[in-house]
Amino acid sequence: MYAQSSPHTTTTSERGSFALARCSCGWTGPARRSRDRARTDAADHVRAAENTES
Repeated sequence: MYAQSSPHTTTTSERGSFALARCSCGWTGPARRSRDRARTDAADHVRAAENTES
């Protein structure tokens, strides 16, 4: 899980053979077969959100 001081707290979960990234802001990443790619999607989302909030 990636925790941030902003309102963006991300988690990853599994649905069948797919991993999914979600954020407390309501964002949901695409379903991925790679857990690592789902975590990367979550980290990319947090970075993008922080850049637009600045």
